[in-house]
Amino acid sequence: MMQAIHAILHWIDHTTIYRILLYFYGIYPVFMACIWVVLSLFFFLRREREEDVELETPAPFVSVIVAAFNEELAIGSTLEALLKLNYPSYEVIVIDDGSTDRTSEIVREYSHRGPIRLLKKEVNEGKAMALNDALPICRGEIFLLIDADIAVTPDILLHMVPHFRSGRVAAVTGNPRVANRGSLLKVLQAIEFSSIISMQRRAQRIWGRVMTVSGAVFALRRSAILDVGPFLPSMATEDIDLTWRLQMRFWDVRYEPRAVVWMQVPPNLRELWKQRRRWARGLAQVLKRYRRVPTKWVWRRLWPVFYESIVSILWAYTFLFITAYWAICMVVGYSPYGASPIPNYWGMLIATACLVQLAMGAFEDRKYDSNIRLCLVEAIYYPLIYWTLMSMITGIYTIEALFRKPPAIQRWKIARGAAA
Repeated sequence: MMQAIHAILHWIDHTTIYRILLYFYGIYPVFMACIWVVLSLFFFLRREREEDVELETPAPFVSVIVAAFNEELAIGSTLEALLKLNYPSYEVIVIDDGSTDRTSEIVREYSHRGPIRLLKKEVNEGKAMALNDALPICRGEIFLLIDADIAVTPDILLHMVPHFRSGRVAAVTGNPRVANRGSLLKVLQAIEFSSIISMQRRAQRIWGRVMTVSGAVFALRRSAILDVGPFLPSMATEDIDLTWRLQMRFWDVRYEPRAVVWMQVPPNLRELWKQRRRWARGLAQVLKRYRRVPTKWVWRRLWPVFYESIVSILWAYTFLFITAYWAICMVVGYSPYGASPIPNYWGMLIATACLVQLAMGAFEDRKYDSNIRLCLVEAIYYPLIYWTLMSMITGIYTIEALFRKPPAIQRWKIARGAAA
């Protein structure tokens, strides 16, 4: 029996498809790490050292929109930070989307201290619908949309609003930083937001198109969303969908790393799984909905984002296959071609490329988050633990989202500490 199993594994070892997958498994993360590092460094050296453009006089009025559901533990801190904004003219609108706790009561207490208004909804219809309901009552031409567990820094609007002096700019995404660090899982998320998400947005700006604004914090021009239509409640990630619709209409979407906010990330594996399940489903929905992007020359600047998304998903499946295959080989005592990711040549090369990328991300974000360098001690666990977890989520829920019809409305299903 064991000889038959070894014979099958030996046959797999020598198939062309296995060798292709093996080299794809090894080359892709190293190649993309080089791309992210080089392009993000170019953005950092060329654009991040530029001085902020001064505000126009008078400064544009800004409507800050906060969608909330059962946020009694966080909404007070969010409003405290908003009341300290260093900006001459703004309002805050909180949409309570059918909360069953004291969210509305706390917001009413703060409404006496500043320009804060409450829109109370009796029925929970999800974040997208909550944002759509707020748009008609906003007074500003520029909106700042933030999650209800976000603490903005006082100068955030001074960094974001000047971008809108260009009439082509539809949205500017900010730089979320992780506030609740205290466990390995939270530290790994802090590393991810600095060295993966933030670095990719820098690099994508050099490409000319970004994957998505951050649903946790971004500024939006009123006329732009009127042009492309409201947030779609059927999309699991309304922020990714809106970003693609804006860019397909040739609006510019920018990244402003100096627009720092502090957020709460999922505190445990269960909540992280729920958040990333939504992200995986949302990206798959967007790729399916806008699958015509590669067929149109006018959308060519979105091609790098589209194809990189596709290839990253394929790599996740490859990662799962190769890992499972090697695990089976270990159990039956067979030594496969390519061996295992550690400590052979390919494994060390992939891990080194990943750690270099993490270190560069920490370097680029050090002035916004001075403690991020302390997280690098745990960075060695990122390619070992985090890649496996994210690949599993991608592998399971991408297929599901591609073949399952989404609900008409995506309602709130996540706990506090799961910002987009």
